[in-house]
Amino acid sequence: MNGIDWIQTGIWIGLVLLLGVVEIFTLDFIFIMLAAGAAGGLIAALLGAPWWLSALIAAAVALLLLSLVRPRLIAALGRNADPHRTNVEGLIGLRGTVAVGFTSSAPGQVRLANGETWSARISSDSTDRTPPLGTPVVVESIEGSTAVVRLGERATS
Repeated sequence: MNGIDWIQTGIWIGLVLLLGVVEIFTLDFIFIMLAAGAAGGLIAALLGAPWWLSALIAAAVALLLLSLVRPRLIAALGRNADPHRTNVEGLIGLRGTVAVGFTSSAPGQVRLANGETWSARISSDSTDRTPPLGTPVVVESIEGSTAVVRLGERATS
């Protein structure tokens, strides 16, 4: 084909715009890579390539971008993510002290290093089931609204 096929060019332009708009709503860098592939097809069409060659070029560019560029882009954007654990995950391993004594029939309470007071029970593998007030503990897990703690070593400062 010697001239520019304006119908094919219009389809490629529409596809680039459509995929770009979809990317704005999804923000997962898939549709922008597909839009870039469609831009490759548009350029091929503007250079006079037949529709099947434009489609092959668009597919190749999109696959190349999806397989090489997108993973690196996702990794680069994730580098500045907050590495700190939050919510319940952030409590695991946190130190605290016994605030309300434990008995054999009722759970006690612990005051954690972050200032929160939690209902707590002693871990099943602990030998001392009734530690005195002020005993250091470490959170092993959270079960519902109860912290499961083990006796910890006193912090050295």
